[in-house]
Amino acid sequence: MSDASAKSTAVPTVNQIYKVALASIIGSVIEQYDFLVTGVIAATVWPEIFFKEPGVKSAAAAIGTYGLGIIIRPVGAFIFGYIADRSGRKDAMVYALVLMGLSTLAIGLTPTYASIGAIAPVLLIIFRLLQGISFGAEFGTASTWVVEQAARSKYRAFWGAWVGFAIPIGLLLGFGSVILVKSLMTPADFTAWGWRIFFIIGFLVAIVGLIIRTRTMDSFVFEQHKAQIAILQNPARQVWRDMPLTILRTSLVNAMFGGAFFLYFVFGTNYMKQVGFTGSQPEAIGLISAGFMLVFMIIGSLLADYLNRRTILLVAAVVFLVFAIPNFYLISTGNFWLAVLADVIGFGFVFGFGYGAIPTFYTENFPTRYRASGASAGYQIAQVYGGGLIPIIAARLLEAYGIHRAYTYIGALVMVYAVLAIIAILRTPETKGKSLEG
Repeated sequence: MSDASAKSTAVPTVNQIYKVALASIIGSVIEQYDFLVTGVIAATVWPEIFFKEPGVKSAAAAIGTYGLGIIIRPVGAFIFGYIADRSGRKDAMVYALVLMGLSTLAIGLTPTYASIGAIAPVLLIIFRLLQGISFGAEFGTASTWVVEQAARSKYRAFWGAWVGFAIPIGLLLGFGSVILVKSLMTPADFTAWGWRIFFIIGFLVAIVGLIIRTRTMDSFVFEQHKAQIAILQNPARQVWRDMPLTILRTSLVNAMFGGAFFLYFVFGTNYMKQVGFTGSQPEAIGLISAGFMLVFMIIGSLLADYLNRRTILLVAAVVFLVFAIPNFYLISTGNFWLAVLADVIGFGFVFGFGYGAIPTFYTENFPTRYRASGASAGYQIAQVYGGGLIPIIAARLLEAYGIHRAYTYIGALVMVYAVLAIIAILRTPETKGKSLEG
């Protein structure tokens, strides 16, 4: 082995692990920032400026366009998982960030229906699909990159959780920026041009992330694998042939978190407004819970290293199962601090504590030869039947029962996802201490 090769496959120092963790988190922060900001804008701005359908149909078209970016993510998981397992984790992450930055900027620059007619929504859909494909690369491949780099560290779950840190950081940035920008302009200006600021910011952050990623090494586990073992011809297909049940089990766990995100954040924010919270109070509650989420995530990751991965995930799933409906009783009181308590427990703790173990849980369940493909597939297909399907069903429940009764049925729906996640966790072998170099 040459000196250069030996250096590339040497056990990474803490500083080298940190650099990969930092590089991995950049795109994931943009993803979470976009998830929040685009959801708000799709519901409030896009119906008026991109679609000319009457009434509710225009809003439905805008929300549907937003949803397409979620549903398409498994395609991105397949494409970039293939690249990551063939060429390297770093290469896949660089290419994904290029696509993410360009598609995000394109959305921000898309002309309105008044400017170019029916071409406007067509362009918006195309750019949103490209954005969704790039996001499909992020979590699974980013987790693989940093966890492999920390493969021999006794704090492997903690380093992996850096990818998860992107969720509360992205929410904090998203909530904060929405509150700030709206406070600096009139509603008319926000609709006319102010909303575009968020997408330009996303593009600029992507450039910074691209610089960081291109200057970072690939994981030492993949470098060893590439030097010693033949690379699979089509890892993204092979993992489905070899490990379909593992993909399903890991997917069921993330489907629960997708349900939690919709119940407590998307539906929960709307519910707060319906029961009397005014102005930016719902966003302020979200800011507080996101801050607690980051704290819980750090605690969860450290305990995942001290105890094990499954215990952390089970605690989060059980709390979600028990608290899904009581959460809304506290919010319905109209008391700000009781609503904060509800959101901190239901959203901050469930998401934060559980995601302290999620990145390592996904990556440790697949071997190196198709680890990025497997982790990405398991994580992203859950976005379709978890994050994508639940809002569709919830919309029907809202229509049938109204805001003040629908939460019990929506809560019961996501409790089913919690039960399935608990079963999947119990059926999945513990992976703490498992060697990743094979």
